[in-house]
Amino acid sequence: MRGKMPKDRTRSFFIGQAEIPARPLEPGLYLVATPIGNLGDMTIRGLETLTSADVVACEDTRVTRVLLDRFGISARPYAYHEHNADTVGPKLIERLKAGESVALVSDAGTPLVSDPGYRLAQTAIAEGIRVIPIPGASAPLAALVASGLPNDAFLFGGFLPQKDKARRDRLNELGQTPATLLFFESPNRIGATLTAAAEELGAERQAAVCRELTKAFEEVRRGTLGELAESYREAAVKGEIVLAIGPGTAEAPSKADTDTILAGLVSEMSAGQAASEAARLTGLPRKDLYKRLLALKDGG
Repeated sequence: MRGKMPKDRTRSFFIGQAEIPARPLEPGLYLVATPIGNLGDMTIRGLETLTSADVVACEDTRVTRVLLDRFGISARPYAYHEHNADTVGPKLIERLKAGESVALVSDAGTPLVSDPGYRLAQTAIAEGIRVIPIPGASAPLAALVASGLPNDAFLFGGFLPQKDKARRDRLNELGQTPATLLFFESPNRIGATLTAAAEELGAERQAAVCRELTKAFEEVRRGTLGELAESYREAAVKGEIVLAIGPGTAEAPSKADTDTILAGLVSEMSAGQAASEAARLTGLPRKDLYKRLLALKDGG
């Protein structure tokens, strides 16, 4: 890393043709949100922080360099990611303890949200170092407001597990939370995830697939989990995705009514199919319905 720059050096950034001087920073770890696609979403405070920081730490220097160049910021970014965190992290902490300012960014969005910056912030806090959030773009929040789903309560679940059983278990674990659920998802898995969600949480549950937010090919597709699962079953999808799943809104049927539904369905199809269909009809988790069906078969 380069040596500490003189505190009296004037630094500036550009917005269009306008050069804007940046004020010096107090020592501390600055968590700077960056655009999730459109660079025009960068905040003035974020630009000033990146301009004045003694160190700009980032996931990918190539990505961050594009952002810095856009606004005429001469800082040289240094890589800090999950593969080098054990070696670079302590060096950043030492510079912070020496009274320097470190600006931490992710490739897109708010740092610490599903990225290794969480470890650095934890260590800084443990060392008594000031940690300052510089808010801005956030993919989960952008998806939440674009989805049209209830936003008075929401839960961000990060990435769902890759394996089907673990994915379904996680959906069932969170599925009854009285809040809109938000997940990051890979374009290669969105079809399988929607199918699992429809089967486990109920095909009539409202959801939205938010893809490439703020970018040229932004798309928000809304509908029930069943409709979306069908749309994405064979679709070739590209780009970054946030999946939003609305909270269950229908009043849950009584235990007696649920047992009646299960008994009628299992007389016409397999236990697994009956549980899936009951989940679609009632909005209850498929996993719970399947367990109840097995209990009924055992005379429970």
